[in-house]
Amino acid sequence: MRQPLSLPFTTLLAGLKAAAEETRLRILALLADGELNVSDLTDILGQSQPRISRHLKLLTEAGLVERHREGAWAFFRLDHRNGAAAAIRAVLESLDHDDQQLAADRARLAAVRKARAESAQAFFARLAADWDRIRSLHVSEEAVEEAVREAIGEKPLNAFLDLGTGTGRMLQLVAPLARRAVAVDANHAMLSVARANIERAGLSGIELRQGDIYALPVERNAFDLVLVHQVLHYLDDPARAIREAAAVLAPGGRLLVVDFAPHELEFLRAEHAHRRLGFAHEQIAQWFAEAGLDLMATRELKPPRSDADKLTVCLWLARDRRVVTDWPLQAPEKEVA
Repeated sequence: MRQPLSLPFTTLLAGLKAAAEETRLRILALLADGELNVSDLTDILGQSQPRISRHLKLLTEAGLVERHREGAWAFFRLDHRNGAAAAIRAVLESLDHDDQQLAADRARLAAVRKARAESAQAFFARLAADWDRIRSLHVSEEAVEEAVREAIGEKPLNAFLDLGTGTGRMLQLVAPLARRAVAVDANHAMLSVARANIERAGLSGIELRQGDIYALPVERNAFDLVLVHQVLHYLDDPARAIREAAAVLAPGGRLLVVDFAPHELEFLRAEHAHRRLGFAHEQIAQWFAEAGLDLMATRELKPPRSDADKLTVCLWLARDRRVVTDWPLQAPEKEVA
């Protein structure tokens, strides 16, 4: 049973006042379905940018909406941290979604998302040949995804963070398990692809943020699972990225890294900006230990044929050591597939 909210009178009053206006209530109803930028809202609501910006400013000041930068754009979403926003969510849930005005808003929202998806797909199509070439070097994506599912299990998550989300595929895989899901990527164009993909998958309430993997734009000690999928080999300083990922883990939280075993495919460095040609188990274990993590398990997914020009995908799962678990940690288990 949902616990009743207990809010200061002035906090709730400010939130109710901010929401008690036609356009602002329509904005909140739209943001309940996912994050949007000012341009999206002007297209959907048919109002000027200054007017929409003014409404968003009032909603943000009341703690109902939070704003985050993504390159030259600013995106808005319902504020998950504010008690008044939680109270307004209950109000939004009571709205009649068959209301003519709200239905028209949702129809225009669908058109905006369709245009966004087509733009993202055009961008991704330009990269498809390179992506397909790299994927052909290792086991199927389906095999990797199944290994990720097995590593994280089926237990519900409180908060999940996907670092270097790319197309958002791992987000689609794991987010349904999480009460809250956040994704970070440094590339605005890739975030557009991820946004289109998660909308197409019917997922809502996911937070997408543009940011530096060395200085994450998220709270410390907040996530019970952090995933770093095929990112480390692009970085100049992977150890620093692991330390930063560990810093945002909640006590006892888990970090799952998916990347390549050591290899000698120099063309990946020259043609695809790979900084590192894979990682040894010992190196990852050392970086985990330096970040205050205990290595729980490793797994190797070898290519169908043991060719020298093929890649082995590795999974390394670690746990934050600040909490004593209910079971003793054993020596890292090594599975070879």
